[in-house]
Amino acid sequence: MLISVDTDVLRALADPLRMRIVELLSAETLCTTHLIAETGARQTNLSNHLRVLREAGLVETEPCGRFTYYRLRPEALDGLSAGLAGLAEAARAGGRPRRAC
Repeated sequence: MLISVDTDVLRALADPLRMRIVELLSAETLCTTHLIAETGARQTNLSNHLRVLREAGLVETEPCGRFTYYRLRPEALDGLSAGLAGLAEAARAGGRPRRAC
């Protein structure tokens, strides 16, 4: 049984600041200014982290005048969750053979 887990999404979520951004965006759509205030990160650092999250497909942007709002894409987390649940289920399956060394 082959189970697919998006390693780009896992890598993006492995950073504590990016995980904090995802947590914040799970509650509401926020602009960079709000994210800076909530995280205490510098603007350039935050922008780099948001780029990683965008490239991994976890967030999408919405331009609004001179601001850019960020919104979490829950379907990206659904895919990761399903992949990890599949791995856990495979590990629970009984009767797995052991390879000889």
